[in-house]
Amino acid sequence: MPAAAPEPERGPEPAGAAETALLVGPGVPPAPRTSPEVAPPRTATVWPGAAQPLGARFHRGPDGRPGTNFALWAGGAESVELCLFDEDGTETRAPLTELTHQVWHGFVPGVLPGRRYGYRVGGRWDPWTGARWNPAKLLLDPYARAVDGGFTMVPEVYGHVRQWPEQAVADTVRDNRDSAPFVPKGVVVADDDDWEDDHRPKTPWSDSVIYELHVRGFTRAHPGIPPELRGTYAGLAHPAAIAHLTRLGVTAVELLPVHQFANEEHLERRGLTNYWGYNSIGYFAPHAGYSASGTRGEQVGEFKRMVRALHAAGIEVILDVVYNHTAEGGQGGPTLSLRGIDNRGYYRLGADPRGYTDYTGCGNTLSVIQPQVLRLITDSLRYWVTEMGVDGFRFDLAAALARSLHDVDMLSPFLAVIAQDPVLRRVKLIAEPWDVGSGGYQVGAFPPLWTEWNDKYRDTVRDFWRGATGDVRDLGYRLSGSSDLYDWGGRQPYASVNFVTAHDGFTLRDLVSYNAKHNGPNGEDGRDGTGDNRSWNCGAEGDEEAGPEVTALRRRQLRNLLSTLLLSTGVPMLVAGDEMGRTQDGNNNAYCQDNPTSWVDWSLLGDPGWQGLTDLTARLIALRRAHPVLRRGAFFSGLAHPPEGLRDLAWFGTGGAEMTDEDWFAATATLGMFLSGRDIMERDACGEPLLDDSFLLVAHAHHRPVDFHLPGPPWATSYELLLDTALEDQSGPPGELRPAGEAVRIGERSVRLYRACGVDELRG
Repeated sequence: MPAAAPEPERGPEPAGAAETALLVGPGVPPAPRTSPEVAPPRTATVWPGAAQPLGARFHRGPDGRPGTNFALWAGGAESVELCLFDEDGTETRAPLTELTHQVWHGFVPGVLPGRRYGYRVGGRWDPWTGARWNPAKLLLDPYARAVDGGFTMVPEVYGHVRQWPEQAVADTVRDNRDSAPFVPKGVVVADDDDWEDDHRPKTPWSDSVIYELHVRGFTRAHPGIPPELRGTYAGLAHPAAIAHLTRLGVTAVELLPVHQFANEEHLERRGLTNYWGYNSIGYFAPHAGYSASGTRGEQVGEFKRMVRALHAAGIEVILDVVYNHTAEGGQGGPTLSLRGIDNRGYYRLGADPRGYTDYTGCGNTLSVIQPQVLRLITDSLRYWVTEMGVDGFRFDLAAALARSLHDVDMLSPFLAVIAQDPVLRRVKLIAEPWDVGSGGYQVGAFPPLWTEWNDKYRDTVRDFWRGATGDVRDLGYRLSGSSDLYDWGGRQPYASVNFVTAHDGFTLRDLVSYNAKHNGPNGEDGRDGTGDNRSWNCGAEGDEEAGPEVTALRRRQLRNLLSTLLLSTGVPMLVAGDEMGRTQDGNNNAYCQDNPTSWVDWSLLGDPGWQGLTDLTARLIALRRAHPVLRRGAFFSGLAHPPEGLRDLAWFGTGGAEMTDEDWFAATATLGMFLSGRDIMERDACGEPLLDDSFLLVAHAHHRPVDFHLPGPPWATSYELLLDTALEDQSGPPGELRPAGEAVRIGERSVRLYRACGVDELRG
């Protein structure tokens, strides 16, 4: 197929595009092609340089003069031009003629840190075979470590003519208009930092409490952060922000995407933005929009200072990363980076190579089975660990990364490379264990080293507290570490990241305030966001019609959900603001709401109605931290340990007797869980047996109170009440002591936690 079609007679043409369009393909008339009369760009001197490492690296050249080495993998390309930009936007081009193992490279003397750049990559335009090279489009270096400027989603940033009259083949018509004025540029960054003064917390998985937050949303409205720092990395590093994290006692922050990302055109048309950031376009660059100090490389240093500040407070930094797709979207998407560098080399193409195999729901899927893509991802991961200081990653739609040719494969190249990598196998690895493709749901299937977002935990706990479960079988598994999912292959309870809410879906307050989503502000006529919320509004939809009784019940339900989460075995994950009653007014998909809908409302901390929830959250985390039996590193055996031991885990019904097999299948909304602190069967760092108090947790989800008989000897002689969610006042433990065997009245829809007393005396 020819690289250029002959000029036909002029036919119907979209305004402004016909003079710069080129099409090839069977049965479709090509557009005329002309060359605009503009001054040719300047050229720069280029020395051979080196093919490794990829990206732009500033150093001294062979003659001792400073400059920058540029290296770009572009496997099937026919030419690569480096484009350097002055302060006034003047473009200087430097053809890269050295080609080593499909890497185009060159050293340009005199290019210093802060210089902006991009690439123009030439090759065949043949969308029918997946080839979409278009040198008119300025492309972002996938290895750029800083990005300056934003994308303007105008027609010029698309490699094809979007307004072509025959829309069925519009993606095959090449648009030759220059995109440089409308796209961001990479920035040369100096390697001028080290981590000698940084001390990573290295919190064991079993001790971890994760706090999911958005850099901008967490800090944007914080009154204790200077206005010029709100919404930025510097804002999150501010003592006022860190003070809240340390007050709660969380051990790690999980940051929503901070890789450079782009907005979608459909959002820009509605005056909205991609707030969450799951639309990555630069896997090495911290998102410039979160920088208070500048975007010419300053964002890199600001991010590092943020990590240092969090580490100094004992808090790890986990990044939510999106390596499954990019912001270039589907067949009709813009040409911003990888599509123009080598479309076939980076993406999974469809049966019709004009399109893509989409396991992500976002239009494209990166082809992780390709060596260059696998290298891009692992180079990026190592960079964020070794040079940016982060402690782990949560992989969005991780099943898409684990696919081989088609199916999800737990021996896939991606998982195999991670398992043997000396840097990556040592950090925290969290999978979102599903994608939208066939066979993509893989909860419980990821190999050792990996933990997983456990949506079965979320669904079970939500259903139990809204009264939608007939028995307590599934709840028992979720409270005790989900051994039905994770007790295989050497995995431990901390393989389960337990959560009730996450960034997508209702906030915790909305979970007990709305039966249905209210996503009108998103502008999608309610089509977006899941309808499977497993929520209960407690009798009134939203806050406007909620009377005192409904409000009191909602707050009790919030206490129930938080207590269940933080007293379950596994790794708990909280969402920023849930501990203080943050609401999104029923929006369960606020991905495009960069406004108070999504920002943490810090005024709630001063609201007497919500202060108790924050205090309870901190008290539960402190209780968990103080008692290893509440954060076990190994699964329960359910067996007695000699010589005088109890079973490490026992289950009780309301009568005070251990549950039988028949009891597990009986209809009930009450479950008692006894955790023996004397039978943990683990050792401390010095090799001594790990001993702790024993606890009885009672969860009761019925709308009427119930009498629960406290288990008698050998379990305990008495019980001290530490927590009762039926009480409004959660400033401290009730401290009530009750004898074993006594029936205690458990309030409707409530949780109680008792410390078992007299266990040592019973053992003689």
